[in-house]
Amino acid sequence: MRILISDFSNVMVSDYRLTMDAIASILPEAQVQVLPYADDDAYYAELAKADGLITAFLPLDAAFFSRAKRLRCVSINAVGYDSVDLQAAKQHGVIICHIKDYCTDEVAEHTMALLLALNRNLKYYTGQIDREFRWQYRTIPGGRPLRKQTLAVFGFGRIGRKVSAFARGFGMKVLAVSPNLTAEDAACCNVRAVTAQEAFAQADVISNHMNLTADNVHFFDSVAFAQMKRAPLFLNVGRGACVDEVALAEALDSGKIRGAGLDVLAEEEPHLAGHPLVGRNNVIITPHSAFYSQNSLDKLQTISGRNLAYCLNELPEKAQKVVAEM
Repeated sequence: MRILISDFSNVMVSDYRLTMDAIASILPEAQVQVLPYADDDAYYAELAKADGLITAFLPLDAAFFSRAKRLRCVSINAVGYDSVDLQAAKQHGVIICHIKDYCTDEVAEHTMALLLALNRNLKYYTGQIDREFRWQYRTIPGGRPLRKQTLAVFGFGRIGRKVSAFARGFGMKVLAVSPNLTAEDAACCNVRAVTAQEAFAQADVISNHMNLTADNVHFFDSVAFAQMKRAPLFLNVGRGACVDEVALAEALDSGKIRGAGLDVLAEEEPHLAGHPLVGRNNVIITPHSAFYSQNSLDKLQTISGRNLAYCLNELPEKAQKVVAEM
């Protein structure tokens, strides 16, 4: 049995021993190959030999599956699996599994770090000191403490709930926008369930944690930004495709939002030179690193390896979560 660990070269790690150990604990005879993705014949020749694939970001569409004739299972070593055409996977008889939870604390902490840094103008001040050697604080409006602000969380899953708990610790009022959130469940979390329009009108900070679906691509567009009445800070630690980046840049230029913290952009491998969101004093961008800690990397490798091995061993019920079955 042959297994391929593959992704874009810039997101692969140097050591996959934990993944290999996890696979070996269930499938000791499996042969595992680590291979960065390359859109060439040599890569697809190796893919054609694979029974299993572990990846996070490769776009797995019908054309990809058609070149993976032996493939029986793909383990997504991430929470999100929007890069996979699930219908195409089913048509080709490929099981898709993913990780439900491995980095909730890290992502929630990263969200709050972006929020605190933007609210206290840290990028502006450090730039003023590092580049201009200026030691002045009154060169920018002072803003307000978090306890006088309202946070709207879009997507109230594990991460959204953790962010809301942290925010309430700072004294913030929290609104939640989530299709399946009841008023009763919201009350148990000390938040208020609202519509998107209500959140746009009332929030001083908006934080996106929605899973990407066909219904929320460019959810935050020019129409949405125009409804944001309080010139909020805008945070996206969810999926880049949820945001229309042109509209976001225009909202920053016009003052419809007062700053942005982004851990994701529209492209997983963005071209940063000349990007309209790069180089602004009121925008902080991190390279999809919110999940990143040694603890989360260890869990990521172990869970994704076990998920794949269980499915290839015809024990999909033991995988953390299967989202497409044969």
